Amino acid sequence: MQMETPARTSVNAPADLRAWLAYLAQRGKLAIAREGIGLADELAAIAKRLERESAVLFPRPDGHAIPVVANLFAGRDWVAESIGVTEDQLLPRFLAAASHPLPTHEVASGPVQDVVHNEVDLLRQLPVPKHNERDSGPYITAGLLIARNPRTGVQNVSIHRCQISGKNRIGVLLLPRHTFSYYRFAEEMGQALEIAIVIGAHPALMLASQAIAALDEDEMAIAGALLGSPVDVVKCRTNSVRVPAHAEIVIEGRILQGVREPEGPFGEFPQYYGPRANREVIEVDAITHRRAPIFHTIVGGGFEHLILGGVPREATLLQHLRRSFPNVLDVRLTRGGTCRYHLAIKIDKTNDGEPKNIMMCAFGAHYDIKQVIVVDKDVDISSSEEIEWAVATRFQADRDLMVVSGALGSKLDPTTDNGIGAKMGLDATAPVSAPELAFKRIRVRGEEEVDLATALQADPGAAVARFLAEART
Repeated sequence: MQMETPARTSVNAPADLRAWLAYLAQRGKLAIAREGIGLADELAAIAKRLERESAVLFPRPDGHAIPVVANLFAGRDWVAESIGVTEDQLLPRFLAAASHPLPTHEVASGPVQDVVHNEVDLLRQLPVPKHNERDSGPYITAGLLIARNPRTGVQNVSIHRCQISGKNRIGVLLLPRHTFSYYRFAEEMGQALEIAIVIGAHPALMLASQAIAALDEDEMAIAGALLGSPVDVVKCRTNSVRVPAHAEIVIEGRILQGVREPEGPFGEFPQYYGPRANREVIEVDAITHRRAPIFHTIVGGGFEHLILGGVPREATLLQHLRRSFPNVLDVRLTRGGTCRYHLAIKIDKTNDGEPKNIMMCAFGAHYDIKQVIVVDKDVDISSSEEIEWAVATRFQADRDLMVVSGALGSKLDPTTDNGIGAKMGLDATAPVSAPELAFKRIRVRGEEEVDLATALQADPGAAVARFLAEART
């Protein structure tokens, strides 16, 4: 598949988190809460009510000097705007950035280190909210955990749930991915893994952190390509990790070797609680931040959580599928499938049987994928109603259903046996040899060209009154 090299600059892309908030405010998409909203439950409740409408800034939550912001993404169009592209350019832009990353640019200093705290008290120094009802306590949910491979020095950027367990202690869930690999490398070398948790980063860094990249592919380089220029980074004060110079807050620390402590429950993206268990532990060495910093939080399992994880995965899945099937036109991780488990794939079908091959390719692309629906090019896969229509009118279970048992899935899916479960594919495409009218969608000629402003009367109430008066005479 041919992809253009990202341009060196993104048109109208905000420069940092603050510029993004200013952009939203100018467009009436940023709400400001009253001062003093409670960090436990109340803040999350307000953010949840507004999650599909606007971002929310919370001044002085619980009297804390640092404000909190939530709902940075209320839709796919917001994600596109944050990197200066239109919504239809979003996945191609992400793919181009992943294929042509721009390495970071190290600088001597940056505003993220304007203030340094060597004596750490996390809940006193940072306004960390508690989100869902049964969460075990306050959680950092929008922190970019940056780890440095102790063997190669290459960095990884990812997001993990981080439970505040003490003044300088954080419980962290590490799934078997790249950060966990780096941690195992460090354990084999008999040392802790140096890390940093970055809070309040440019939206492009949040997006890039969710890319399905190979081990030792630095997601900050993908973020640089999304923005069109390298991300400026500075070295942490207490370890060798490099962090974005223009972020809001950085927590510097180490994932301790061989230490496990209770973490959870926590409200996760499937809309259920991740269970309590003994997990890895971060010991915090320092906190640095900008003057008057802003703390970003994501309500666990909320809309921002789903959108943030969905879009980068879609881009990577689209790239993976097109390597073998260039007639794959688009993909969508559906909201009802938590933007992780259910995948809709739009194709320009050329052969019967092809949808089943595409399903198998999708299942192999990422273990989270639990259900795949393949549809024809005339179906809008952004619409759950359109996808359901395709299943209703083009699918027969005895010939078009594929079930794979005993496959690896998400461990956060409560229906699995420690991640082992089934996968289902539905071929909701029309047969290639079907008669022309058998699956041709009906349409009314001229519907798209109708100008309702000229076709309808301006005052319908008066028109109805005239009509009734004339009828009586």
